[in-house]
Formats: sequence, structure tokens, C-alpha cells
Amino acid sequence: MGVLNSALEEGLGAVRVIKAFNAIPQVIKAFNKINNRHQQLLTRTFRKKELSSPLNETLGAFVLVSIVWFGGSMILDDVTGTNLSGAEFITFIVMFSQLLRPIQGVANSVGYIHKAKVSLDRINVIFDTDEKIYEAENPVKLDELSKELKFEKVSFKYKDEYVLKDINFTIPQGKTYALVGESGSGKSTISDLLPRFYDVNQGAIFYDDVNIKDASIKDLRNHIGIVSQESILFNDTVRNNIIFGTENASDEEIINAAKIANAHEFIMNLENGYDTNIGERGNKLSGGQKQRMSIARAVLKNPSIMILDEATSALDTESEKLVQDALEKLMENRTSLVIAHRLSTIRNADNILVLSKGEIKETGTHEELIAKKGLYYNLCTMQGYF
Repeated sequence: MGVLNSALEEGLGAVRVIKAFNAIPQVIKAFNKINNRHQQLLTRTFRKKELSSPLNETLGAFVLVSIVWFGGSMILDDVTGTNLSGAEFITFIVMFSQLLRPIQGVANSVGYIHKAKVSLDRINVIFDTDEKIYEAENPVKLDELSKELKFEKVSFKYKDEYVLKDINFTIPQGKTYALVGESGSGKSTISDLLPRFYDVNQGAIFYDDVNIKDASIKDLRNHIGIVSQESILFNDTVRNNIIFGTENASDEEIINAAKIANAHEFIMNLENGYDTNIGERGNKLSGGQKQRMSIARAVLKNPSIMILDEATSALDTESEKLVQDALEKLMENRTSLVIAHRLSTIRNADNILVLSKGEIKETGTHEELIAKKGLYYNLCTMQGYF
């Protein structure tokens, strides 16, 4: 049933791609294969389930008739040495007949027990999964970032091979640092280590002078805002999406956050303004509108640190300009870590780190890196930046 539901959800979610590639017969064929397998298993289960009751009744009746015949023959034929009277025999038959129902009930329950056991095993797979991120026993309280964010000799691997190797850099409070490099160079991994979605294998990350492993995970994430490439919105109103994760925000604060994110104008043009339902995953909005709502959510949270992960890469030129303007307002006087493929979006960063194969190869401002004519210069050239 799990496999069937997964195939159904995947097919409905990717219906545009399926239609675009004329793959409807292929998807239906694959679904029918899974559905027929499920139907066969279900039919076998129902057959056994429905057969168990009459089979138990038949066997019980057969055993009871056999006992009556055998015991009755012993008494009627006056078999010597039985010491069994007719009254005792009748009592035994009555008691045995009353026990038949509970015995049959136990037999019928065996199937349910096996089904429950399989369900329990699947749940335990999740419950017994080793927690990779552990809370500190006596966590240090984090205040607003006042000095710096520091990566010190950080190395990390997902499995066997290290994807980050001896990463060292420091972001002073209020500065914007950008990460650039080819796909797979480790940019997004660095941004995932900061809010402790993963923990470093070697080295440490310091929030001011506190190792983030010594702080509460909840406290750490309260000081971090994230705007990612894919805008994660919920099937709810504009207002509830903006205040997501931020309790007790006033209407004035919500509107102010939307204005900073260049979202207030398009929100007011919606059918019910801030009370408009935006549909599943925000499908009633355009890509740029969804991204600006994500920025408004981050503005309202007002975190010490901002992580921007490819926040404009999926947008058209006009939307990118609006979003970029909103991002610049968001990053103003805030410690920011920016990941971007479009180099035009990080030109004004205070420092740019160029990564390749998990290592920092170059650092400097845009002008300094262009003058070096190294990896950054080559990336700019490939994008036709000059």
C-alpha cells in the first residue's frame, strides 16, 4: 500500500512533465503493475481472512462431534475403568463448547497480530534511527551576534569521501560573504553546517566565542534566517505564511516586512489581500512573488545571520531585480552568507570565497579576484559577465 500511494502521489505531482513528454501510457503501465500486485496480495489476504472463520467453525464442530461420539460410546458401551458418568460427560461437553469461541477468536486474531507487527517494524525503523545531531547537556545561551562567525579547520563528509576539506574563514558581524564555485564544490554544505542540519566531522564553527555544538539547536536556529532557491510555502493565507515561525506578530510588523521584501503591492492586489489563500506550495503565485514572500518571512524573523542559497537563480530578469532589491534591504547591517551561481548577485559582497572540490581556492572582493584572473575570473568569463 505504501508503494502504491507513493506511485500515485508521484504521478499526480509530476503530471505536467508526464503530459509534456507524452508519457501517460508509460506511467499508467507502471501504476497498473503496482496496483495489480497490490490487488493480488489483497485478494489472497481476504481469502485467508474469510476462510479462517468457517474453517474454525467446521473444525470446532468436527472436534465436538468426535468427542460426543467417542465419550458417548464409552459410557453407553459401559467401558470398564472410565469412571465417567453421563452427568460429568455432559458438563465436559458444555464447557468445551463454551471454550470454542475464545479459541476461534485467538485464531482469527493471529492475522491481525502479524499485520500489526509489520506496521510496528516500519515505525521502529524511524524511531530507532540514530540521531546524528545531539543537544548539548548544558547548552550555552546565545545572544545577538556581536563579533564574528568563524569556521575553523572544518572538514565534513556525508559518507566516505570528504566534501569539505580544512575550511577556514571568518565573517565579521554585519558583513556579507559570498560563496561561489562549480556544482558540487561544497557551497550548500557550508550553509547546512551553520544551522546544524549536519555536524562537522573535524574542526568547529564558532558563534562569537561559542562552539555551536555547545549551544541549544533551537536557540541557534532562532538567530538564523534562510531564503533558499525553492520557496517553501504552505496551503494557507499570505499572513500565516509570513508569520510562520514568528508568533504574536502585529499587522503593522507583517506589512512592514512585506514592504521591505517588495511584496506589499502585489499582496494588496490579491483577492483578499493578506487573507488570500495561496494554494498548495503557493501555486497561485508566480516564482518572484513566492520568493518575495519567503524574504518577508525572513525579515519578520529579524535574525542575526542570513543564509541566502541561490535565492534568485530560478527567476526571470524583472523578478530578479525586485528580489535582489529586497535581499539588499534584508542584508543591510546583517551578517550574511550568500550562495549564488549568478555572479552579478554577489558583486557587492564584502568578501567572496571561491570553492573548488571542497576547498577554498581564492578569496577577495570582486575587483581583487578579477585582477587575479584565476577561477573567479574564469567563472565570470563563462557567464559572459564582461
